Amino acid sequence: MSRIRMRVRPLMVLALLGLLVLVACGPAATPTEAPTVVETATSPPRTVRVMTHDSFDISEEVLNTFEAEHDARIEILKAGDAGVVLNQAILSKDNPLADVLYGVDNTLLSRALEAGIFVPYQSPLLDQIPDRFELDDQHRALPVDYGDVCLNYEKAWFESEGLEPPSHLEDLTEPDYEGLTVVENPATSSPGLAFMLATIGHFGEDGDYTWLDYWADLRDNDVLVTEGWSEAYYEQFTYGSGGSGDRPVVVSYASSPPVEVHFSEEPFEEAPTAVVVGDGSCFRQIEFVGVLKNAQNLDLAREWIDFMLGETFQEDIPLHMFVFPANQKAALPDVFVEFAVTPDNPVTIDYTAIEANRESWIDAWTETTLR
Repeated sequence: MSRIRMRVRPLMVLALLGLLVLVACGPAATPTEAPTVVETATSPPRTVRVMTHDSFDISEEVLNTFEAEHDARIEILKAGDAGVVLNQAILSKDNPLADVLYGVDNTLLSRALEAGIFVPYQSPLLDQIPDRFELDDQHRALPVDYGDVCLNYEKAWFESEGLEPPSHLEDLTEPDYEGLTVVENPATSSPGLAFMLATIGHFGEDGDYTWLDYWADLRDNDVLVTEGWSEAYYEQFTYGSGGSGDRPVVVSYASSPPVEVHFSEEPFEEAPTAVVVGDGSCFRQIEFVGVLKNAQNLDLAREWIDFMLGETFQEDIPLHMFVFPANQKAALPDVFVEFAVTPDNPVTIDYTAIEANRESWIDAWTETTLR
């Protein structure tokens, strides 16, 4: 046993000496230092500016979704009603105030296209939108939503009076409906203009009984004209005013009845108002979006348009802007499914004809109805 120990010890000593030599030849030990943090510059999120009319409304959650997906910011520039917005866009087209313009409808579309404020963009989402909404074959203005301007009436008022509610435009000229209707001035109101166009499309400009004959009969039947929709609906309409108004028929939207149900404090089994949807009694408005010429963020502007046409944005439209989504894949909220009624045959007039005749039509309407 002693011989074995004597042989092992020299080997252990040699191993220890070798280890000491390796340590001595290595780098000197230094105190532990904190890790170095390398700061890298990050670009701030880009901003896409969307110019729109004052009625634009969408949920913060939807806007946040786009911003998160594209590391971008959305800036909404509300600039008045649709006509005012378009005029500003035309005046600033060489140095646009925004990247995108939303809210031009088919009553103003021709003016926008002729002014050359948009650049073409064929969004892949157009495949989900019916061709009947795509009025510009160059894809400068892309359809986002639509709504029908129609006569609305309060059901309870007609029931209490034992009077049959109107079902066609012609009914309003009958003696039983004298003093019952309030409309908006087409020179100052978008729904007023749309309703005037409905009468032009329905009665025509020629023949034994024209649209101007109809308006002369409405005047003789004591139609009331207001400057805008809010005054007509919330001050003169019996239901919208809470009973302080005395007009149970008003020019409004086909979506108004489900909106009344949605905002009611008490549940309804049926909507308190209804819509006249007889053939040719409504005018269909279509709203468009387009990339503005000379936009600063062209690629981001296109991404935003794709987002507006997609289901996330489209499904948010009905309960925020109270119109219908153009994308047919978008699901409608339950209140629209249950209470909304849309016309089968609304009036449509070519947008170029509207542009060519709008001012002369308004002048003729004013001369017939207000003077």
